[in-house]
Amino acid sequence: MKKRVFTSTPSRICLFGEHQDYLGLEVIASAVNLRFYATAEERDDKIIRIRIRDEKFHYLGAENTGGEYEEKIIDLSKPIVYDKQRDYLKSVVNVLLKNGYKLERGYDITMDSEIPIGKGMCSSSTMIIVLIKTLLEMIDSPDKDDVNKIALLGFKAEVAEFNEPGGMMDHYTSAIGGLVHLKFNETTEVEKIDTVIPGSFILFDSLERKNTLKVLADAKNPVLAALEDLKAYGIKSIRDFYHDESRLKLLDNLDEVKKVKLAGSIDNYRILKKGEKMLKDGSFSPEEFGSLIRAHHENLRDALNISTPVIEKILETAYKNGALGGKVNGSGGGGCLYVYARDEDCERILNAVKEIGYPGRIIKQDTGVRLDRTELA
Repeated sequence: MKKRVFTSTPSRICLFGEHQDYLGLEVIASAVNLRFYATAEERDDKIIRIRIRDEKFHYLGAENTGGEYEEKIIDLSKPIVYDKQRDYLKSVVNVLLKNGYKLERGYDITMDSEIPIGKGMCSSSTMIIVLIKTLLEMIDSPDKDDVNKIALLGFKAEVAEFNEPGGMMDHYTSAIGGLVHLKFNETTEVEKIDTVIPGSFILFDSLERKNTLKVLADAKNPVLAALEDLKAYGIKSIRDFYHDESRLKLLDNLDEVKKVKLAGSIDNYRILKKGEKMLKDGSFSPEEFGSLIRAHHENLRDALNISTPVIEKILETAYKNGALGGKVNGSGGGGCLYVYARDEDCERILNAVKEIGYPGRIIKQDTGVRLDRTELA
């Protein structure tokens, strides 16, 4: 009898703190019921054979009805050599081996996903998290249920292993699940918020592919440069403006581009703190929550320039049909966006946006990485 496991992990939406992690600030994100799935079965050799859904199924709602997969072979009897930068399936195995996990036999692994690729929904991070969970389950590691360790291993496999810039929001939110508050400083502080948000979110695909690195650079670099310019005035962080608003007059020392982008980032930090209070102290209001998300997006659009005409068209259609708030999700410049709405308004909003040509899906908060079931085959 051979062991077979079925695992899954969620995608996420960023509620507050978009484009704040690289500033050493905070993020509040929610895992959602759009999941990455894996099935694994033991082999009698040292070959890990991974079949993963073909990348042509990259848009929201794409179904792999024909069972089309790409295949990756990892031979545990040989040194692992990356075929390319971001060779994530191999990097997962390599990081586990480097961290002392005993992968001594092969597995047949099949991976399917509901998460659109390249659309700001952390498809690569979720792929990594679910593969780590799967392998830890197969070797019955004591760490198989340690979601914080799984998240950190995921960060190492995706970011540190390739010396790339990147944060930990995706890995921690997917692994832990629910509503998560992350504080980024010299270390990452993780707090789970035990609040279930009433109503629903509706995720939409703009059908626009995005240049993540360019969008990030255009948004990030002027803000970091502005903070550097203001060091001479004692400014160390955006938090300095939040704690002492009289310092906002220092923005007049910046050129117009830096001033606008820094001002938008400061306001988004203020919005995050308002959202944090509402989610933690029991004062939740759907209307206020929606308005904070909408204000967050307006800063991302007007100050950081990460929206697009298509995203604005979708949002405007959703607002006309009852959405309370909405924003671009992820780095921006295309990809996915979501709106927040009362349950009774969701189908109307979803249908109105579909009529103008864009796919959507109603989503809810969800649990983190999990073992769905185990079988003996």
